Amino acid sequence: MAEGDNNGSSKPTVTPYEEALDALSSLITKRSRADKSNNGDRFDVLFDYLKILELEEAISEMKIIHVAGTKGKGSTCTFTESILRNCGFRTGLFTSPHLIDVRERFRLDGKDICEEKFLAYFWWCYDRLKEKSTEDVPMPTYFRFLALLAFKIFSAEQVDVAILEVGLGGKFDATNVVQKPIVCGIASLGYDHMEILGNTLAQIAGEKAGIFKDGIPAFTVPQPDEAMNVLEEKASELNVHLQVAEPLDAKLLNGLKLRLEGEHQYLNAGLAIALSFTWLQRTGHHEFTHMEQASSLPEQFIKGLTTASLQGRAQIVTDQYINTESYGDLVFYLDGAHSPESMEMCARWFSLAIKEDSQKRTFNYPPQNNSESTIELVQEHHDGRYGKSSMQILLFNCMSVRDPQLLLPPLMKACASHGVYFKKALFVPNTSVYCKVGSHALPPTDSQVNLSWQFSLQRVWENLIQSDKGGEVKHAVAACEEGKEDAKMSGRTCENSAVFPSLPLAIKWLRESVQRNRSVHYQVLVTGSLHLVGDVLRLVKK
Repeated sequence: MAEGDNNGSSKPTVTPYEEALDALSSLITKRSRADKSNNGDRFDVLFDYLKILELEEAISEMKIIHVAGTKGKGSTCTFTESILRNCGFRTGLFTSPHLIDVRERFRLDGKDICEEKFLAYFWWCYDRLKEKSTEDVPMPTYFRFLALLAFKIFSAEQVDVAILEVGLGGKFDATNVVQKPIVCGIASLGYDHMEILGNTLAQIAGEKAGIFKDGIPAFTVPQPDEAMNVLEEKASELNVHLQVAEPLDAKLLNGLKLRLEGEHQYLNAGLAIALSFTWLQRTGHHEFTHMEQASSLPEQFIKGLTTASLQGRAQIVTDQYINTESYGDLVFYLDGAHSPESMEMCARWFSLAIKEDSQKRTFNYPPQNNSESTIELVQEHHDGRYGKSSMQILLFNCMSVRDPQLLLPPLMKACASHGVYFKKALFVPNTSVYCKVGSHALPPTDSQVNLSWQFSLQRVWENLIQSDKGGEVKHAVAACEEGKEDAKMSGRTCENSAVFPSLPLAIKWLRESVQRNRSVHYQVLVTGSLHLVGDVLRLVKK
């Protein structure tokens, strides 16, 4: 373990795990753009880190699947890992971000790395890098360290296959120190992180195609022409055989369903199947590849696709801290969508999910004591006989680099097209503190929180509501009940929305609303930020 921890004497109750998280937090710096102007934020220094950690040979021998993309790369990696694990291989999966615990980023055989192993590998890497750090080769930044740690873990644990999700972009991402992967994948491309990757689909595609390697096969999904043209051009330059993977035909699952919800997951599953078959072929495992045909899938593939799980993507969770009389009346629908396209997909999933739950309740009344998958929920137009109506609430935040004018309209419009309208939108800052990792790192007190961004989100929402009603947009927020501000919250309540200075206060308001309105089921869509989704999961799951 690291010596000389300055916080040791002032924090005697800090556990060894929290000590490691504090050390990890010290590596967080303000993100700078990694591009040609600064040599990819000194991308080459990553190879110095690999030498220090003696990982060069280990990475060259690793049988890696490398996946970039704007949307769906995490799901694609999760499907791929599950398929190959069910084929009998020892798997390592590196994804980002984590939602609750940083160990989620490192999965061995489908499970988060245990605390004991995490601590051993963490300090092995941290101490060596600290000892060798100089002005020219400083300590790696947060994500770079995590990527290096992933390589160390997968090497030491002797995984058969390492599946790596790109953190951001591709060309200058820390995972791109890999020189000879077995196969590469590019998931759906769209507009995100434009402040770093560029303002056009062509620029973004160029960054993502940076993971292509000379002669290494690659797959992508159907893309807009502007993006596909760039991918094909980059592939041609590097002698890369680039193929388009077709979406999975649901009939191939033999009556089963993908564990990951949403129509878009069939696109990601199709890519995962192509990556898995190619990995098996190129690593000499032909016992599976003879079944690569359009009319059927190997049993192991079907099991992998229908059991793969990923937190925070189309996830439904009942509040587990509400009293028993109201259990099932506060349900959170969580999806970390944060791009215009994914917001539309999220809205479609939410709308269909609440209708499906409504039908289950209608056909299974009186309710049985079933699992979480049969949550007791009802739409207002279905429940005249059973006395419970439902109310949809939006709980939202997004990073300030994103444009809410591009995120909130598609969400509202897609929900409305399915007859779903939010009674109230709640805007909150994320609980996660960006200079700290771990639950023991407390957020600022409510009085310290700057809510100007949340007020901006609220204005966008109120304007959308008013314009939808044909009202005067400029007077939308004038309707806010400034005089009714709760002294404890210093937020702001409008007719259709509210700003809370903290997530716990918003959750408290929801729980109290459920207690006051026993005849109503509250269905809360949580979206806009994976960080927000993780914060909610911490508060509502036991």
